[in-house]
Amino acid sequence: MDEVRAGVDAVDRDIVALLKRRFGYMDAAARIKPNREAVRDEWRKADVKAKVDAEAERLGVDRKLLDRLYEDLIETSIAHEFDRYDATRG
Repeated sequence: MDEVRAGVDAVDRDIVALLKRRFGYMDAAARIKPNREAVRDEWRKADVKAKVDAEAERLGVDRKLLDRLYEDLIETSIAHEFDRYDATRG
């Protein structure tokens, strides 16, 4: 069991590093977007979900396992981008 937990801990460290990288892109988007209304982009949200679904299918991962995670990740990313947008324009 210790090996399993150590493996999970290692994966979690990788996930945190990837999330930091992802949020860095949200910071960049907040600087680039021309107005606050551009922060929430429903087309892009659907596009991200479709790409995640395709990758899950390619890897043989049950998409239902990722649906809620990605909904929360996308909404958290949008909220972060709004915060960064406001901070850079404030």
